[in-house]
Amino acid sequence: MKFLIVEDEIKTGEYLKQGLSEAGFVVDLSHNGLDGHHLAMTGHYDLLILDVMLPDVDGWQILKSLREAGNEAPVLFLTARDSIEDRVKGLELGADDYLVKPFVFAELLARVRTLLRRRTTPTTELSLSIADLELDLARHRARRGGKRIHLTAKEFSLLELLVRRQGEVLPRSLIASQVWDMNFDSDTNVIDVAIRRLRGKIDDGYDPKLIQTVRGMGYMIDLPDEAS
Repeated sequence: MKFLIVEDEIKTGEYLKQGLSEAGFVVDLSHNGLDGHHLAMTGHYDLLILDVMLPDVDGWQILKSLREAGNEAPVLFLTARDSIEDRVKGLELGADDYLVKPFVFAELLARVRTLLRRRTTPTTELSLSIADLELDLARHRARRGGKRIHLTAKEFSLLELLVRRQGEVLPRSLIASQVWDMNFDSDTNVIDVAIRRLRGKIDDGYDPKLIQTVRGMGYMIDLPDEAS
């Protein structure tokens, strides 16, 4: 498998390249955002590790360009910034994981392997549905009432989780671990923001409303009692 690392700290980048190479991966390394952006957009990578704060082009822009181009390769952010705003921004753009510096290489390697394992896990199902909402699992597409709904990779994963377990209340901690392979403190609103954005695409302008909030417990997708 081939990875791309975009990291402007020379020692950190070389450390990551050596460790991942010794773990059996082929690794390209860029020390600035401009070259990293070019490699990301023209190369074929199974996973990308991006620093957020980069010269010329930052990690946010690289990820944004990838997702707009339809590239759904897993992206792991590395950053010294640990604010909730940064995490929310990364998730909204379609990041798959977020590791704060300083970090232990063993943890990074474990997260990388988890991301790759999730990506290669086969599924025998071709579609999922509830009411007039349909998910095409093979093409990662969603439709409601026959109309295409444009979702980011993470939004589709979140919706797939909800639909697979429709009628079941899912706590925020489970959603975080299943969709992003992350652990979030209970006082953050990252999951709430993600749900709100998904609800805006799935439920706004449609009836019945499918995504439900269960106060103090979490979220679920189900038909309201009057519609079931």
